[in-house]
Amino acid sequence: MNATPKTIQIFLPGGDPRGIRIAEITTRIVQVIEVPRSLLQDFLKMDESDQVSLYFLFADAGDGSEPRVYIGQTGDLRARLVSHNQRKDFWQRALVLISRTNSLTQTHGLFLEWHSLQAARKAGRYADENGNSGSKPHTPAPLQADCLEIFDTGRTLLATLGYPVFEPVASPVAGTKTAAKGEDEVFFLKSSGVDGRGLYTPEGFVVLKGSTGRKANQPSIVGTGDERFRVKLLETGVLKEDGEHVVFPKDHVFGSPSMAATALLGRTSNGWKDWKNAEGVTLDKLKRANVEAPA
Repeated sequence: MNATPKTIQIFLPGGDPRGIRIAEITTRIVQVIEVPRSLLQDFLKMDESDQVSLYFLFADAGDGSEPRVYIGQTGDLRARLVSHNQRKDFWQRALVLISRTNSLTQTHGLFLEWHSLQAARKAGRYADENGNSGSKPHTPAPLQADCLEIFDTGRTLLATLGYPVFEPVASPVAGTKTAAKGEDEVFFLKSSGVDGRGLYTPEGFVVLKGSTGRKANQPSIVGTGDERFRVKLLETGVLKEDGEHVVFPKDHVFGSPSMAATALLGRTSNGWKDWKNAEGVTLDKLKRANVEAPA
């Protein structure tokens, strides 16, 4: 994503920040509209629902499961969303990309659907419900350039609304670099049967692909929420069994360093103390204890 400064406007047509939200970069014609499933009928009454559009159906996910998305395009958005509401159970929110000037064509939609699906799979953050990769439509070069600009705007707006479907979990982010080398600062979790690597990011704590942990839960968490949390990680494929160990098959972001550490250790953990950099300095000392108000 281009990291230049941007002004983004979010309009609440119903006045409720938990309801329908319309986001746009003020200098561009693209809008992304977030629609809670419970307010789908309200959205279908809006003029914005009667356009060619690219749309995303999202399933909410917590630390213990992989988020899911379905990506589609249509020239009859109202009928398509009604159909998905009747036939698809997994989603809670629809995010719809449209043009404020009603200038998207079916060719725009087909290319954007194909390109978005490839980009989402490359990022690997969400599991997609599409089932196939689709095929790249024939798109003249000028139209393809327009589509890529629309995609870039939509990518920014989706992430702003809390759906970074095109952003890799472990992408470089400001504030996580080592001062000496300008590289991502990796933290380690080492214990018997545990070899974890992770990054502290603005979204949370990312456990990196290939990190291994204990398969067995320690007696102290048996019957607790921490045990259920680890079971869910295995059920949803965030963790994979590997003999007497568990392994992360891909990068995964957790809401806190402690939950990330618990997933690997099989016991309750203070992740701020247990995650350490290559020199053995704790995450707490590097990222929390040294935060001070300016004099």
